[in-house]
Amino acid sequence: MRHLQAMLPALSIFAILCYLFASLLLARPLLGRSSSAPAAFARPALAIATVAVLAHASGLLAMHRGALDLHFFAALSLVACVMSALTLLVNLTRPVATLGVIVFPLSALLLWVDSFLAPPTMPISMDWHIKLHVTVALLAFCVLAIAAAMAILLAVQERALRHRQLGPWLSALPPLTLTESLLFRLIGAGFTLLSLTLLTGTLFVDNLFGQHLVHKTVLSIIAWLVFGTLLYGRWRHGWRGRSAVNLTLIGMGVLALAFFGSKFVLEVILRRAVD
Repeated sequence: MRHLQAMLPALSIFAILCYLFASLLLARPLLGRSSSAPAAFARPALAIATVAVLAHASGLLAMHRGALDLHFFAALSLVACVMSALTLLVNLTRPVATLGVIVFPLSALLLWVDSFLAPPTMPISMDWHIKLHVTVALLAFCVLAIAAAMAILLAVQERALRHRQLGPWLSALPPLTLTESLLFRLIGAGFTLLSLTLLTGTLFVDNLFGQHLVHKTVLSIIAWLVFGTLLYGRWRHGWRGRSAVNLTLIGMGVLALAFFGSKFVLEVILRRAVD
């Protein structure tokens, strides 16, 4: 661990450069600057992104002493690492490497902030059941964040088709039906994890007021209702397109406020430590 801590700046810079290089490779077909198939760039890009995720994860272990650090910037960096890992996992079964154009630069930015701009923090000790709750919540947030990125891709594709903007970049994106199908699969998985998050929070969290968790719980329930409504509308009424995109982004926005809104106010603006 000490050896990793000594290498931490170089490790972070290496991960950031890998993220950015992978993003550029994935973006190249979208810019219409290559006649090669998108898959020709996707394979090396995803391999480089895998190296970036491994370096990112190693840096997080060293930076936060192998503990689960939930302070604002540390949590954002952890979320970015998990989102990038999930993007790689999704691409094992679905050719949606273009998703990395959104996720990988964001991961590079959040890792840079956590590594070089954020104040040092000490991880807070947690019992196993709280760690379980936090882990499930983290996975729920990341899966739904990937769904939100897919919703953005879906909106871009639909807008281009509606206005007949049929450039080379559009053919580099995944088929519209694949994007929409994967979007709802991710929302379904994220909704299940979010349900487990609320359940474990009810079982394991004792003091909502003392731990600044009331508004998080309320906003999380609102996000749960939004995603639940979207899934019901999809099943019962076949909702798709703009309705699906809008509800996905609204639900994700509410969930982001639930997870990071209070942390930003208390830690960044008021500079108060929170659990």
